[in-house]
Amino acid sequence: MSTVTRAGAATPAKQPRTGGGRRRLGLPQVLLLVAAGLLLLSAVRALTDTTNLTASAQIGGALALAVPIGLAGLGGLWAERSGVINIGLEGMMILGTFFAGWIGWQHGPWAGALAGVIGGALGGLVHAMATVTFGVDHIVSGVAINILALGTTQYLAKIFFADGDALAAGGTDKQSPQVDDMHTFSVPGLSDWLGDLEEKHWFFLSDAAGILRGLTHDVSYLILVAAALFVLTYFVLWRSAFGLRLRSCGENPVAAESLGVNVYLYKYAALAVSGALAGLGGAFLVTFTHIYLEGQTGGRGYIGLASMIFGNWRPGGTAMAAGLFGFTDSLQLRGGGEAVHALFLLLAVLLAAYAVWKYVHGGARAAIAAGVAAVLLGVVYATTDAVPREVVEATPYVTTLVVLAVFAQRLRVPKWIGRRYRRGEST
Repeated sequence: MSTVTRAGAATPAKQPRTGGGRRRLGLPQVLLLVAAGLLLLSAVRALTDTTNLTASAQIGGALALAVPIGLAGLGGLWAERSGVINIGLEGMMILGTFFAGWIGWQHGPWAGALAGVIGGALGGLVHAMATVTFGVDHIVSGVAINILALGTTQYLAKIFFADGDALAAGGTDKQSPQVDDMHTFSVPGLSDWLGDLEEKHWFFLSDAAGILRGLTHDVSYLILVAAALFVLTYFVLWRSAFGLRLRSCGENPVAAESLGVNVYLYKYAALAVSGALAGLGGAFLVTFTHIYLEGQTGGRGYIGLASMIFGNWRPGGTAMAAGLFGFTDSLQLRGGGEAVHALFLLLAVLLAAYAVWKYVHGGARAAIAAGVAAVLLGVVYATTDAVPREVVEATPYVTTLVVLAVFAQRLRVPKWIGRRYRRGEST
């Protein structure tokens, strides 16, 4: 089939998009998927009588725990879109926690958050100097930063927290004195009404109320800052000339240089922002727990890196993945053995639906694998009444591995990522 141009030449007509390309979902489709997910979650909650799945306290905890993971993932996105692998996110978060605890107990949580940003940015600049200027392997540099950050903060904690005023205020060589609370907000009237509706335990309505109340009640202002940073990242990287140049450094820096882009400068800027965002994630942990504590990050920098990969190097996908990991993290912190057990049923249903979808679209192997996993999860749920504590504690990390395994085939990595670049070289 063809069409005719004004010059009279026949040109091929535009064919409808097939499964070979990824179709963007519109707002109606997104809302429909959200409603379907909530309906499924409500059904599982009702069948298993596990109110903790959609309780406002669970959702609020998940939101708070998702923020440091999401900020670390967002930091990884900035670095890797410029072509630099940032394994050092964990170390930059550690620097953020120390600086936030050190400044925060003396000058308040907002000053602590700013100090955490600066501490993380310093780690990002060290990574930039090693990888961009000196051409050190990105993985080696990142691992070195993680080790260096841990050792440095342990040493500094003994100096600043285990002596003088800090010691008198409750500091030790492994923790800082208490940091003041970060102010929170609740939507006036709405959060109370949602709380009343949640307590009725009505199907779907109470579940929706619990989720919405968790998102609107006692929310830290730093969470609003984190949400704004996700939106700002999208507009800067995908809707500005600066973002286009930065992303071109991760796709083809040789071509970018030929067009006048200072590749070194953009990589340095990207890594400084990357470290700053990871440092803010570490600072959020301090403001959330009101104290700096050695080992506080608990591997969240690595989980943030996994959330960025799951999100396909996009802010929206990174935020969704961070929310998923935050949800499972909140379950294990709240001792949610029953909720984790109920998740087996939820995952079995989701995997069964995924198997059907893959089979319809010609993915027989993936459909069989997903179907077998769905059956196994269903059997585990039907034959057990509780989940061992060790399984509950491992839930966030198991979720990370499963998500990466399932979505690895759809990833689109920046072409120049991890490769050394030297000014003036050719492709």
